[in-house]
Amino acid sequence: MLKRITQSQNLYKYLTAVILLIIPLYPKFPFLKIPGAQVSARVEDFLLALAALFLTVKILPQVKKVFSMSIESAIAIYILIGLISLLSAIFLTRTVVPHIGFLHWTRRVEYIIPFFLGVLAIKKKENLNFYLNILIVVSFIVFIYAIGQRYFYWPIIVTQNLEYAKGIALRYVAGGHINSTFAGHYDLATFLVLILPIFISLFFIIKRLKVRIILGIMILSGLWLLIASVSRISIASYLFGSTIALLILKKYKEIIIIFLVSLILFSFSQDLRVRYLRIFDEAKRRLGEISVTVYAQETYPERRTDFATPTPTPQPILEDRSSSIRLNVEWPRAIRAFTKNPLLGTGYSSITLATDNDYLRAVGETGLLGFFGFSLIIISFIRLIISKITSSKDMFSGIQKAFLAGMAGGLSGILVNALFIDVFEASKFAIIFWLLMGLLVGLIREDEYYE
Repeated sequence: MLKRITQSQNLYKYLTAVILLIIPLYPKFPFLKIPGAQVSARVEDFLLALAALFLTVKILPQVKKVFSMSIESAIAIYILIGLISLLSAIFLTRTVVPHIGFLHWTRRVEYIIPFFLGVLAIKKKENLNFYLNILIVVSFIVFIYAIGQRYFYWPIIVTQNLEYAKGIALRYVAGGHINSTFAGHYDLATFLVLILPIFISLFFIIKRLKVRIILGIMILSGLWLLIASVSRISIASYLFGSTIALLILKKYKEIIIIFLVSLILFSFSQDLRVRYLRIFDEAKRRLGEISVTVYAQETYPERRTDFATPTPTPQPILEDRSSSIRLNVEWPRAIRAFTKNPLLGTGYSSITLATDNDYLRAVGETGLLGFFGFSLIIISFIRLIISKITSSKDMFSGIQKAFLAGMAGGLSGILVNALFIDVFEASKFAIIFWLLMGLLVGLIREDEYYE
């Protein structure tokens, strides 16, 4: 009976729709507490477990064909290296608690499951319109909920520390960050980096006025959300990703329009101006420290010091907290983990929940081999996208063309964002990312691994 169910194409279509709706919109309330772990089992875990069951029944008879393809084989290599790294961390370096490390490894596997679902769900190319409409509805609900948080004090559920992860409902306070239905403002901002280039590409491709008005509203609401999240790197990533998307579409004048509109809107945010200024203040402070060190090391004639001098009043140190945490704590911790075992790292969960640089996190937890495995997946994505863009055959037209360009731009922006945020460990974003990448791969690739 289960095998008969998995033969229905509608199963994958509506399962994809459910994931697109539930994952971004349902708050991260804990469902089952996992002993000794800072994370809990949540509703999304059971939803993905169900998807994994259906996919296993569907794919298992063709498993050799599936994993002979470049992207799928890269995913298998990445998962296998992660498992080897975990075993090394448990039995050799002894740097992880076994069940916690295994939990973190299974989370990586869980997040990738939607990729296979996306490939299957786009067998009928016309389904893309259906999925994009859902994405627009989801984005609009995210915007409405963010408005409610900001002006009507609707509850905020975050997982940024152990206490908050218990499902405690918070309220917006002046000067705070908006995260809407996501588990943190960085997660929300990264989601926007992925989807805004898609909406922008659709806006400049579709000619119907009604649809363009809807897309224009979604773009403006997305920019407001990006401002409200106050994520500096995500704004830069969004501009970069949108530029890539429009370059692919050869919409050169439109790049200027998007930059002007975005920068004008961003300029109205005092919080953003203050946070960007802190970067320059931090850079000047650190350059000043280097100058003082060099000055102190120079040789001068000895001075008389046997007279009393008043103790100067210490000046308050103004610093950019985010940059300081990364430079002084998180990044050095990941580098130390890498030096302990350069080949396989110190295992998943060994460098805590945050590194704020996914590349350093990869080399710290899984070493050079793990970084190579993950890079292989990304390179496979990029090669497939480039092969379609540069193909002698006509590129997609209409909505499919816009989706290809938007996803190429979104992927580019995400890779920039990963320099300062652990994007691929944020469950809400990671699940949607892998699902959309599956849709893109299934749309591009002519070689199918389903009957």
